[in-house]
Amino acid sequence: MDAWIDRLAQTLGEDPLSAPEAESLLEAARDVAHGVERRVTPLSAFLAGVAVGRRPATESRDVALARVLAAVRALVEGEAGRSG
Repeated sequence: MDAWIDRLAQTLGEDPLSAPEAESLLEAARDVAHGVERRVTPLSAFLAGVAVGRRPATESRDVALARVLAAVRALVEGEAGRSG
């Protein structure tokens, strides 16, 4: 998987994912799949990627990713509260 993701990043002209980035993204995807609905996971990942890509020039990718994933987690946690 890692080699394929690295090739995808290169093909798209992006830096490869760091191990912490990959782990955080996989955790967020799992949380969405189990806490909201499995079929919205890829759509959520797309929107998170768009949000990170639109970060201000002064914000690093890892900081933007942390900010976006915190928003995803908060929304998933809120969804869990609505279900219970």
